[in-house]
Amino acid sequence: MKSAINKMGSMLSVSALVLASTATQAQDLSITMTNLSQALFFTPVISAAHEADNHLFMVGEAATPELQMMAEGGDVSGLASLLTNANANVNENPAAGLLAPGASTSYTLTNDEANTHLSVTTMILPTNDGFVGLDGWKIPTEAGTYTVFLNAYDAGTEANNELINGGGAPGVLGIPFDPGTDFGTGGTGVTDAENNTMVHIHRGSLGDDDAVAGNSDLNNTVHRWLNPVAKLTITVQ
Repeated sequence: MKSAINKMGSMLSVSALVLASTATQAQDLSITMTNLSQALFFTPVISAAHEADNHLFMVGEAATPELQMMAEGGDVSGLASLLTNANANVNENPAAGLLAPGASTSYTLTNDEANTHLSVTTMILPTNDGFVGLDGWKIPTEAGTYTVFLNAYDAGTEANNELINGGGAPGVLGIPFDPGTDFGTGGTGVTDAENNTMVHIHRGSLGDDDAVAGNSDLNNTVHRWLNPVAKLTITVQ
């Protein structure tokens, strides 16, 4: 897994309300993920507790094929296989589908003694290859409740043409769909190439105000966003 899953430095904000406790070798985590956006949907979420040197992605490095599958089409099966083979503790698709704007999903994750770091990721719809990412957050050994804010990243694997055409398979240009049905049609495409092909902070959707033409199929008054786009509330037992 070390050769297939990369290390990253995540931009996040952390606050903690720490309760009196002694350190434990294994911890039960209660996690709530909240979609902070106005009109973005999250595809099935994957969370994992894993060893310190196993990571999902690395900002400034090329995405793995497994990350590309998730970022372009919401398919987390490749990442799940890598994590399982590395003896990570995995929770997959806790919301049983899409996580809507403003909605939350709560779930538990029990991590073994060696799995000291937490990673979470999910594709953002409607985007070409945008995803929410947390990689390698060190799980506190003290019981308490911790809040982590998550940014949106671009996998760098696909041009952000902002055209909704049912794409989603790796290498197939386009956005699968907009669950909020606020999109337009007839766009010519914002771009057909990207200068930065490495994982990087997502620029956000540009959109336009033309529902039947223009460059983009996205609505510039609906689909734009600023970071952070998600919040994790993590309770360590």
